[in-house]
Amino acid sequence: MKSILVTATNESTGKTAVALALATIAKARGQSVGYMKPKGTRLQSNVGKTLDQDPMLARELLDLDAEMHQMEPVVYSPTFIDGAIRGQENTDKLRERVRSEYESLAEDTDLMMIEGGGSLSTGGIVGLTDPEVAELLDSSVLLIAEYAQPGDVDDVLAAAEDIGDRLAGVLFNRVADTAFEELDTDVIPYLEGRGIPVLGAIPQQKELAGVTIDDLAAELGAETLTNVDSDAYVERFLVGAMGGDEALRFFRRARDAAVITGGDRSDIHTAAIQAPGVKCLILTGGHRPSNAVLGKAEEAGKPVLAVNTDTLTVVDRAEEIVHSGRTRDARTVELMRELLSSRVDVEELLA
Repeated sequence: MKSILVTATNESTGKTAVALALATIAKARGQSVGYMKPKGTRLQSNVGKTLDQDPMLARELLDLDAEMHQMEPVVYSPTFIDGAIRGQENTDKLRERVRSEYESLAEDTDLMMIEGGGSLSTGGIVGLTDPEVAELLDSSVLLIAEYAQPGDVDDVLAAAEDIGDRLAGVLFNRVADTAFEELDTDVIPYLEGRGIPVLGAIPQQKELAGVTIDDLAAELGAETLTNVDSDAYVERFLVGAMGGDEALRFFRRARDAAVITGGDRSDIHTAAIQAPGVKCLILTGGHRPSNAVLGKAEEAGKPVLAVNTDTLTVVDRAEEIVHSGRTRDARTVELMRELLSSRVDVEELLA
């Protein structure tokens, strides 16, 4: 039986999509596949009620009958962390719980796919970082990393050192077109020269990196004030808190962005509408913009959303929607599966 733990240098790098895509590839080849996420990190509240949809999606896609407490034995909530710091959690018992549930899930399987929680170091308080989990469960490790600039190589080197001999390889995910050549010609040869295997690189995909304006509006409980298409993807958020001229210069450098600002800032509204990289406006404070602004937005084909909450709250919620993996679903996994099959040495990883 083979066991692979999927971890990452940072949070929100695509671990779930990669782990489940690999699992479905193996299942399609006739292998019996199991899944586990030892540390639940996508939680609803500080009391530990889990909303972690990753094991639920795995159970659906892989046709598993395991219980949630087996697939996710440790609920890594803020309350849990506080208790662990105060000595209220027994590290040995937690590790034994993870190992015991793993052995139960792994019985009669050809492949166990283990998803890390948060980043590589999450779980250190109780001796359950991803490298420690890999050692506990005798798993090889797939490291997911992003690359935008040479300094990102430091994170890969540090992670590889922590993982040690269990590292099966590095997979670069969400690589922008502008960074691909440098990654291919300089970075990958450098890493391989250091004895760090690189299994492939996946280009940035809007469907995997962002959220549609329709979904964003639904998650924010926003009212849509314009009658235009709202299926474009948003990957980042800009706060309009400056003067109109400065805002226009700032917004023109943006790409696939939503501008969040007060509903009474008509100068910011106009600047955002004129910027080609701004895909929509999110107006806060319950203020309705002028009909002139709405008319300009419709002419430009840019949706305008309105919410009653303050700007800071909306920014925090919007960032959470994107970074928590709003697009994690069967369609996302299928897209990642296609990307892995065409761009990554899957045979080497699953052999």
